[in-house]
Amino acid sequence: MDNAEIFLSVRTLVEYAFSSGSLEPGFRSGAAMAEGTRIHQHIQKQYKEGDRKEVYLKAEMPYEGLLFIIDGRCDGLLAGEDGRLIVEEIKSIAGPLDSTMEGKEVHWAQALMYAYMIVIDQELPSIEVKLTYVLRGSDEQHSLYRTAGREELEAFASETVARYAPFAKLKVRHKARREESIRSLDFPFRDYRQGQRHFAAAVYKTTVEGVNLFAQAPTGIGKTMSTLFPAVKALGEGVVAGIFYLTAKTVTRYAAQEAVLLLLAGGLHLHAITLTAKEKACFREEGLCGKEGCPYAEGYYDRVNAAVLDMLEHETLMTQEIIAVYARRHEVCPFEFSLDAAYACDMVICDYNYIYDPRISLKRLPEERKKKTVLLVDEAHNLVDRGREMFSASLTKAPFLNLQRQYKTVNRKLGAAAKAVNAFFIALRKSCNEDGEGHWAEYPGELPQLLEAFAAEAELELSSPSSALITLAGDGEDGLLDTYYAVQGMLRTIKTYDERYVTYAEVRRGDVFLKLFNLDPSHLLQQMAKGFRSQILFSATLSPMSYYRDMIGAAEEDYSLRVASPFHKEQWEVSVLPVSTRYRDRADSLIPLSDALRGMVARKGNYLVFFPSYAYLQSVFEVFTDKYPEITTLVQGSGMGEQAREEFLASFRPDNPQTLLGFAVLGGIFSEGVDLPGDRLNGVMIVGVGLPQVGLERNLLRGYFGSQGKNGFDYAYVYPGMCKVQQAGGRLIRSESDSGIIVLADDRFLQQPYAGLLPEEWRDYLIRT
Repeated sequence: MDNAEIFLSVRTLVEYAFSSGSLEPGFRSGAAMAEGTRIHQHIQKQYKEGDRKEVYLKAEMPYEGLLFIIDGRCDGLLAGEDGRLIVEEIKSIAGPLDSTMEGKEVHWAQALMYAYMIVIDQELPSIEVKLTYVLRGSDEQHSLYRTAGREELEAFASETVARYAPFAKLKVRHKARREESIRSLDFPFRDYRQGQRHFAAAVYKTTVEGVNLFAQAPTGIGKTMSTLFPAVKALGEGVVAGIFYLTAKTVTRYAAQEAVLLLLAGGLHLHAITLTAKEKACFREEGLCGKEGCPYAEGYYDRVNAAVLDMLEHETLMTQEIIAVYARRHEVCPFEFSLDAAYACDMVICDYNYIYDPRISLKRLPEERKKKTVLLVDEAHNLVDRGREMFSASLTKAPFLNLQRQYKTVNRKLGAAAKAVNAFFIALRKSCNEDGEGHWAEYPGELPQLLEAFAAEAELELSSPSSALITLAGDGEDGLLDTYYAVQGMLRTIKTYDERYVTYAEVRRGDVFLKLFNLDPSHLLQQMAKGFRSQILFSATLSPMSYYRDMIGAAEEDYSLRVASPFHKEQWEVSVLPVSTRYRDRADSLIPLSDALRGMVARKGNYLVFFPSYAYLQSVFEVFTDKYPEITTLVQGSGMGEQAREEFLASFRPDNPQTLLGFAVLGGIFSEGVDLPGDRLNGVMIVGVGLPQVGLERNLLRGYFGSQGKNGFDYAYVYPGMCKVQQAGGRLIRSESDSGIIVLADDRFLQQPYAGLLPEEWRDYLIRT
């Protein structure tokens, strides 16, 4: 541990050492960060000649065999009237300014650390320290002053570093053990599958070069380990400082955890954590989130450091269950605890939104670490539609009418602001056509001002609720909070609105719906990933590759890779049932499909059939069960919980005494990321070519991409649809010993472009027969 260097910012250091108190209630000001920047700039504009702003400072502090290298930027370094220097720290607050306020300890600590760095650098005997608070939404300010001598500051800095030292020592010990374990780590399987070594080598090369990789690798090749193993090797060599394994669905998160467990069993020592959605992690079944209603929020910051140290000292893979154990032991909020622990981990397994969604992304990740972090993006085909939704925003009229009525006497300013937005929606409804639809190339010019006025009043109400609000029945406060966040989402989207957006409105059951719809997410996906070392975007269904490179945002230097299937064509028995499943012909298809299903299950085993809609599924199910009651069937329910999903999949047993036919939805929870190897699945029928339902959004996409010189129908309908088909068929062959039947039920599978988008191993079999 001697001479080990610990790099960290002043803010990171003091927040670890001096943060205290409780978690704030669920409300967070969406405008706080932007307002904080405005406030800093407003104060700094008042500086006179000779004053300096955003001054970079750096200091080295040895402590018990460690060398702390601390840096940061102080808000202001001012020249006092008597020639003495004044260091200023500026903080914005929501609450009222009080002449008796003494300042928060963590804020003083940040200012004092900067003061220490200045007196050491310039060999000063003392310095004036100024802590300025500014009320958000105004320019009202209140400054606190303190004179600090050199000896006092040296003692303070030493105490601050001492508080951080146990955590720093743990990280140093862990790093040494991690690097030693990685050097001796072998690939966890006896042999690489065909193409797997080449894939892993491409991941490593991409990571070393600091570019991105778009990789299509077939289902069953072992994509998770093919990406994770080389990334871990790069971590051990110092090329990478962190790994994010990003998924779209919970089931693929489990696959990542299993891969980590395999590496741990092979001798790897690594801190990996899985982030779970707040509602799933929370211990409380009811009640408000905040110190008043939750013992895990009260005093959270007084206990969280000990909780993180305890868990990192004793655990490697930290799943939801492990996190819950330590959260209960130390009485801390499990969700916030997992986020705090994530910043200290080598690997984070989480949903896409923690990186790409501007509302949720992990904003405290230091820039230096970000530059050495690799993103492993599993099932990357999902990123196109997920990206569109992350960067889009919508509002409806009804909440504003409700809030207008609710607050018209309780809080007249908020009621008036809600009324103004409601009036906007009334006018918007009149601008729609006879079908209740309208779309425009720009957002309504008057909208930002109306929403900003509403957000300002809502923020004041949420920060200090009206006393009369308590007497109101129903979900008044929740309704205001939800609407406030929706408004902030719309304002955020307005700032990114450009030619890649369209605005549309629909009249729905008397309500008016407005959406700023992101047509092409590629630019914003690029922006959100900017600063990370590499993205490894992989899936079994990145076909056509040009479409996904276009929609996710590939740079010219980024690599593409297609890994051939390691399986033999003879493992598939592929056939096409040339029936029309187009909406107008579905009634005529019920009996042919039922008879074909009976033929598919003639051999005993487990089978799945996927339908383009739940209504179509139900129609065929009724005919099939009436005609062939001897076949055991299982139906995917709408809105199935995790337990119901697990029970559904558990029914597909390799030793099933009788034939089982499961009915599921194409593009649903069972058509992607589900692993049913061997005799757990013997055959699959895919009904239809998976085209998304015709609607306003898809037609807007079709028109937009057509105007860009692309095939609009393919971009909006065909490519997303055939991706679902390939994913569903990919459930069948998971290893070299698997075999089974695939029935493609639609005459379009014999036509272009659909036939050309089928996997090569399916297509070649069809050509041969």
